[in-house]
Amino acid sequence: MDLRLDLRLSQKLVMTPQLQQAIKLLQLSRLELQQVLAQHLVENPLLEDLALEIQEEEAVAGEEGIERPKVQENELPGEAEEAPMAVKESESLSPEEWDNLLGSDWRPAQRDDVPQGDEEFPSYEQTLTKPTSLEDHLEWQLRLSSLEGDDRDIGRMIIGNLDEDGYLRIPLEELAEDGNGSIEQVERVLKHIQTFDPPGVAARDLQECLRIQLHALQQDEAGLEGSLPLTVSPNVIEAILDHHLVDLQKKRYQVVAKNLGVTLDEVYEAVKVIEHLEPKPGRPYFSDSNSIIIPDVYVLKHEGEWVVLLNDDGLPRLRISPYYRRLLNHPGEDAGTTKTYLEEKLKGAQWIIRSIDQRNKTIVKVVKSLVKFQEAFLEKGIQYLRPLVLKQVADDVGMHESTISRVTTNKYMHCPQGILELKFFFNAGIQRADNRGEDMSSVTVREMIREMVAQEEAANPLKDQEIVARLRKKNILIARRTVAKYRAELHIASAGQRKRIPT
Repeated sequence: MDLRLDLRLSQKLVMTPQLQQAIKLLQLSRLELQQVLAQHLVENPLLEDLALEIQEEEAVAGEEGIERPKVQENELPGEAEEAPMAVKESESLSPEEWDNLLGSDWRPAQRDDVPQGDEEFPSYEQTLTKPTSLEDHLEWQLRLSSLEGDDRDIGRMIIGNLDEDGYLRIPLEELAEDGNGSIEQVERVLKHIQTFDPPGVAARDLQECLRIQLHALQQDEAGLEGSLPLTVSPNVIEAILDHHLVDLQKKRYQVVAKNLGVTLDEVYEAVKVIEHLEPKPGRPYFSDSNSIIIPDVYVLKHEGEWVVLLNDDGLPRLRISPYYRRLLNHPGEDAGTTKTYLEEKLKGAQWIIRSIDQRNKTIVKVVKSLVKFQEAFLEKGIQYLRPLVLKQVADDVGMHESTISRVTTNKYMHCPQGILELKFFFNAGIQRADNRGEDMSSVTVREMIREMVAQEEAANPLKDQEIVARLRKKNILIARRTVAKYRAELHIASAGQRKRIPT
């Protein structure tokens, strides 16, 4: 076999670390981007937050009564005038001066003093309040109860092991072992805690929870008169809770009446009482605070045209530090290692600034394309939402589909129809029965199903096949299993479970 050298030319796409990080930046949400930029500000000394520096300078100028000089519009952030102590860039530095600059930082010190006027007001943390939790509410009742010593300790253990719904999911044997007590003692303390408010708390299952509440209603005369009709025997309700909860869930009232030997009206009256019971007694004390969504872009109509505005409020305005840039322009003879370090950080700073700028331009470009496709929806509402796929937007802006997917991930738009995720505008199309016009958006069909269910009769709810027939009358061709799928996505129960007792 002969050995020889060949010269060949080939093109290859190499994913450099910078390109990988740029792609990662593109798909970050607003909160994640804030965290990444904050991390870069900490790790890279050549990066500065211009917005933060302007705020600090304005605060200092306001205290001293000095008007801050304005930056020219055509002047870059990093080219503003230096502090009075800075030396002009045209001056040369000796090695001794270079070493002195590296050893000491002559930048203006941060002012840590707080205006005296703010001391009169409480801090933000001191004004925060939180609602009473279920554990705090039960602990308060435990301290007022007759339980003492080991019983009180077991009571605290039981309260501490309740879930957010107010149920005790841990076996009593495990509690007895952890509390160094007997199962009988834990059972006795549990029965005592089950008398606490809210009724049904510390139950081990749904059946026990409802029985505790029913027993509380029987002992409360006002509750007995207001919630339990005189024609219904408490024994009928207890029998339903003990043996027919599954039949009750599936609305099989005739089966319940036949097995218990009572009339159908008695079953209806008993069901009305059970419907007033709370299956999750801890629900009023569980606060599921909604997260605040800050939109990435604003879309509004100005002088008859749609305008896309990028929301950069709260994000740091990055710039290259003029202090370190000056050091790079005037190196000393003994500063080779330091200069190499600063040059590496300078490249990283320039890269992150360019990447953020490119990210913002890409988001605005994609949103403008979405506005062009969904202009009718923005003006008229959900009924005019068009079917849209990633490929249509990718072809319109000249990008790859994967790029469009990354841009629209965890990004939100504020428009006349509310705050919507960019992914909301991409949806499948439903074929029209007459094959005329464009396909209808699946989101629009879901909204039509939701309106049909909201307007149905409580005693005679619409079945999936009936919904299919009504949609066909509106020239929407859809299968029954698709209706069932959309109904599940809308968290709408089946027709049997939606059926209500006739009044």
